[in-house]
Amino acid sequence: MTVGEVYDFLDSIAPFSLQQSYDNSGICAGSRDIAVTKILTALDITHDVVDEAERLGCELVMSHHPVIFRPIRTVSLNDPAVRLAAMGKAAICAHTSFDSAEGGMNDLLAQKLGLEKLEVLAFDEGKPMGYVCKTENVMSSRQLAALCKERLGCTVVQFTPSDESISLAAICSGSGGSLINAAIAKGCGALITGECKHSDLVAARNLHFCLIAAGHFHTENIFHEDLAARLTERFPDVTVVRSEAFADPAEYII
Repeated sequence: MTVGEVYDFLDSIAPFSLQQSYDNSGICAGSRDIAVTKILTALDITHDVVDEAERLGCELVMSHHPVIFRPIRTVSLNDPAVRLAAMGKAAICAHTSFDSAEGGMNDLLAQKLGLEKLEVLAFDEGKPMGYVCKTENVMSSRQLAALCKERLGCTVVQFTPSDESISLAAICSGSGGSLINAAIAKGCGALITGECKHSDLVAARNLHFCLIAAGHFHTENIFHEDLAARLTERFPDVTVVRSEAFADPAEYII
């Protein structure tokens, strides 16, 4: 099996054509013709993940966030993508393409939180962003924030309180704080995302709207299990390993 075959399979379930114009999803290191017997999955490809791939003998690393997001102006082994290429290994990154795909990141987030999807929250560049969802029960803003912390295993959850009883909540994994107005327009009592700007929290507070920031890591590190299962089913002769070297890059004082 080759990198190209894995790329084509991923393109069939989460088309790379769905990525935003600023994104760099796809084969970010290596080439289509590299033979693959073992795949490593990670949210981000760091030096620790590259070391892990070398130690485990993985020819391909698959991540959500692109290992090359902005142009590389100097080719140096200080860059994880350059290290992978120098080792003859490859990287496939599925970022906003996976976010917008049916069955992709936001579907996994809804499942993890026990929310029922109703409709797409918004569109950007013609691509769907997030969902409007029905909650399991009517709950307060604090209860919904606590649910996110429990279901996603968050270390910290930020939220702006609201007096409204919430039965509809919008979700957008990663950085979705800018979708507050879209959520309100859809009748949602809350927006759950990974991270947001301080100004988004201020705006939500002024609107008496519940904005929940559950952590970029925690709202997106959920893709491993699903991706590994799909890859294993499609390519049963290939070993798929979830990275143990990559964890939340931040530490917290609580």
